[in-house]
Amino acid sequence: MPFHLDFGEEDLLNCRFALSPLWETHEAVRTLRRPARQGYHSAWLRRIRTAAAALDLEPLWLLMPYRGNSPDCLMPPPIGPAATFEEEIAAVRGTGPEVARAEIALSLADTPGATESPLGRALLADPARAVRELADTMEAAWHALVEPAWPRLRALLEADIAFRSRRLAEVGLAGLLPGLDRRVAWDGGRLTVDWKGEHVRELGGRGLVLMPSVFTWPDVVSGFDPPWQPTLVYPARGIGGLWAEPSSRTPEALVRLLGRGRAAVLAALEEPAATTALAHRLGLAPSSVSAHLSALRDAGLLASHRYGHQVLYERTPLGIALASGGEGA
Repeated sequence: MPFHLDFGEEDLLNCRFALSPLWETHEAVRTLRRPARQGYHSAWLRRIRTAAAALDLEPLWLLMPYRGNSPDCLMPPPIGPAATFEEEIAAVRGTGPEVARAEIALSLADTPGATESPLGRALLADPARAVRELADTMEAAWHALVEPAWPRLRALLEADIAFRSRRLAEVGLAGLLPGLDRRVAWDGGRLTVDWKGEHVRELGGRGLVLMPSVFTWPDVVSGFDPPWQPTLVYPARGIGGLWAEPSSRTPEALVRLLGRGRAAVLAALEEPAATTALAHRLGLAPSSVSAHLSALRDAGLLASHRYGHQVLYERTPLGIALASGGEGA
């Protein structure tokens, strides 16, 4: 039973990309309880095991039914293309009690016995307090589970957006949308997502936010009801290598040509990345990585472009050929 999103002419002009640290936090919490989601994230799970055990996540898990609705007010579509977690959690804290109670009740109804449970009754009895406490729990989960890895996660998400933006320029929206996931189809005026539930929404000129996600994998998520911004959340590219550590050995041919630091930076740029993410990945000082990036760009081996507050670097065709040649030497 699919989701259907119906586009008008204005909607075609109002599609944009965004990413959300709040969404990743919510889905990271969900991943802790979903073995089917954990395959690519085993290294992350090992790292956060102790921190996760210290959190009381039961109130959030109660509002994450295996089939059904989670409250949109706790995981709203992003408020901007690159909002901070602090900005997003402030919006959650501003949720009115009427909205919170209605969405919590809808979510509890999708888990047998949840509405009548002591925790479920407490959430419904005082929705204003529920919002405060759930937001506090989400903030604690952000600091413990996601924030330490956020440079790496953000680099992957921004690389996905950079790739999709190029695809949009090359093939247009009709070519881009079906390529987001095998369950997404486009017929020229309606986007159909073959997933759980039945949902039809007219976008009404608001357009669609396209949001890559790490922890949503392997799901595709849509179905946000008014007043929330229509959004499609899809698995980001490159999740399989997300937690892999960089190779301890940079190809020697590349080292001889460029020097060890610049060779390591060029070899690490298999996907577009920013200075801080590369520094974190390689264990180098950001100032050193910045100097290497500038030198490689000036030599024509890298190109750079701005996304939000960051500059992303990626290999040029010459840089790709050199890195590939070095690896095969």
